[in-house]
Amino acid sequence: MSERHLLTDIRLELLHRRLRPVYRAAMRDVRVPGTPERRIDLDVVAGRSNLSQAIVTRLLTPRGELAPLGHPDYGSLLHELVGRQNTDTTRNLIKLYVLDALRLEPRIEGGIELDVLAHPTTRSRVDITLNVRPVGATDRVTIGPFTLELGP
Repeated sequence: MSERHLLTDIRLELLHRRLRPVYRAAMRDVRVPGTPERRIDLDVVAGRSNLSQAIVTRLLTPRGELAPLGHPDYGSLLHELVGRQNTDTTRNLIKLYVLDALRLEPRIEGGIELDVLAHPTTRSRVDITLNVRPVGATDRVTIGPFTLELGP
């Protein structure tokens, strides 16, 4: 089955996680046919990998940040939880905010399986794992675990 509806985008690389994750565009070497010349170009990600990257990007973008570009509902409210204690209530809010953000993702359908667990060694972190079904697919895509840093 084709995964064209899951689209293609620039591949992002995680640079660091201090305070807030910072990404950069991934680059790749491109050989110019018939010459010894080498060029650098943007790397891309497609299909299920792009869906995974797009979901994480949506979750890590504060809702409203892209409003000036015409996307007022893009993003999530997870940033509002930074500084809160890692409690059951906070983890339940994380679940609510993730599900709220993903209801607007047109490339997934059906029940979203979501685990939000306290990080085993760092009190201020939670690990988030998602299991989603792309539109038109029968099998699911697992995303994560990725870490959300709540605070000190």
